[in-house]
Amino acid sequence: MNRKDVLELKRRFKKDSCTFSRMCGCYVDGERNRVVKLEETFLNLDEEEFFKYLEIAKKVLSGTIGNQLIELEFPLEEETVGGKQQFLCALKSSALQNEDLLERFYDLIIDNYEYAGNYLILIFHDAYDVITKTSDHSKLDESEEVYEYLLCAVCPVSLSKPGLGYRSDENRIGPRIRDWVVCAPESGFIFPAFTDRSTDIHAVMTYHKNPKEPHTELMENILGCESKRTAAEQKQAFTSIVQKAFGGDDEKSKEVFNEIQQGLSDIAEEHQTEESESKEEPFRLSAGDIEKLMEESDVPETAAAVITSSFRDEFEEEAPILTNLIDSKAAEAGNILRQQKDLVKKVAELENQLGNTKTYDVILRVKPEKEQMIQSQIINGKKCIVIPMEEDEHAIVNGRNTTV
Repeated sequence: MNRKDVLELKRRFKKDSCTFSRMCGCYVDGERNRVVKLEETFLNLDEEEFFKYLEIAKKVLSGTIGNQLIELEFPLEEETVGGKQQFLCALKSSALQNEDLLERFYDLIIDNYEYAGNYLILIFHDAYDVITKTSDHSKLDESEEVYEYLLCAVCPVSLSKPGLGYRSDENRIGPRIRDWVVCAPESGFIFPAFTDRSTDIHAVMTYHKNPKEPHTELMENILGCESKRTAAEQKQAFTSIVQKAFGGDDEKSKEVFNEIQQGLSDIAEEHQTEESESKEEPFRLSAGDIEKLMEESDVPETAAAVITSSFRDEFEEEAPILTNLIDSKAAEAGNILRQQKDLVKKVAELENQLGNTKTYDVILRVKPEKEQMIQSQIINGKKCIVIPMEEDEHAIVNGRNTTV
């Protein structure tokens, strides 16, 4: 799924466009006990509830693809009888009407989801009549296909903050009654994936509110897929590689990190045009790219070898997307550092040139009436002092008499 696919679905989550047929859920306490279950015909909900639940569904399609939104592919064994993909297909086909399948779904999440507290499991069913679009993106009335899917959200449920409030039953200001409040989803998924405006039963799009600490158990144990690192995790891993290469020298590691970030930014700029003109996968950074970057930078040789080796080990299974590793602030700091180094180098070169230049004391003797005739002119691109002189006039250069 790309950004256009995600936005197309998300735009439908409005009062006049929403077609969710059914919503079911299960409230779980901190001891993994089921507190209450709900089953609703979504379009029959009271307006206030309708919009609250719709807002939760929208959140599952929020964020950046590759960071909060991670698309996973099902392994072949999960697409056979008894596999997670086959189970989700059955749940989808039931339109959430099969009680046994719903019970199994709740148990799957309760047994595997890692969360220390109360939470609400919500699952929505929808059938989207995908309208055909022409090459100029004009919509036609005829349907291309019906995209039937499930959207799941796992929402923390926490106590409202303590405070003071008006107690109408006692007509006084007193402690506010604390309620259990359903928060924005922490995790979720949409199955099957909606790829190029079509159903893709071999993939699922997962949502992670905190990409620095995603719920890998959702990807692996609940959905049966191989987990992927988010962009935030990849950036953290790369930052750690550079820091460890300098053994705790924070100042030096920060300077080198900024310099490397500027180098990564240069590489990204080179590939930006190519990616914008094609639909190919974004550029992934290899260990060879890092090794070349180390050779072209001022990173100490020992540290450069450690960084290259650690990068190769850390990202052995899958090379990271280049843009996931770039820290814009660090890259800008690296750019400033590069300019400062270039300036220092240029000053050193100029000082060296000045040190090799001979200095001459020039004394010009001209007749008094000629003083008014002295002027400056540009000769061969250089500014010169021009003094009209006759044969009997001369100059003294470095103490030596020079006849003109």
